[in-house]
Amino acid sequence: MTTEEIGKQLVSLCNQGKGMEAIKTLYSPDVVSVEAMAMPDGSRETKGLPGVIGKSEWWLSAHEVHSGLAEGPLVSPAHFCVRFKYDVTLKQTGKRFVMEELGVYQVADGKITREEFFYAM
Repeated sequence: MTTEEIGKQLVSLCNQGKGMEAIKTLYSPDVVSVEAMAMPDGSRETKGLPGVIGKSEWWLSAHEVHSGLAEGPLVSPAHFCVRFKYDVTLKQTGKRFVMEELGVYQVADGKITREEFFYAM
């Protein structure tokens, strides 16, 4: 798949509520994921598909997602960018908020090899 096809498929799957399917099918086994800030009891960077799946499972278990929207992709030859907007409640505190972030993805050999997220907290 091309970078554009991967980006479009990621956006489509996320908008269908199938983000975990996107990770399992579109990501390289050696993917690197970088957050804007360190995860609780962790670092900003997660390496490898099992780690990225675990990080995503943690996020889903910690938040009640009321709605989500992925927009894009904006594509260059080896990268694409997606804008995400989520309406969530943090389960631990009951605080509901809208979260917006940009995801920048790097593609090689038909798979996402790196993702980096930018957001304000």
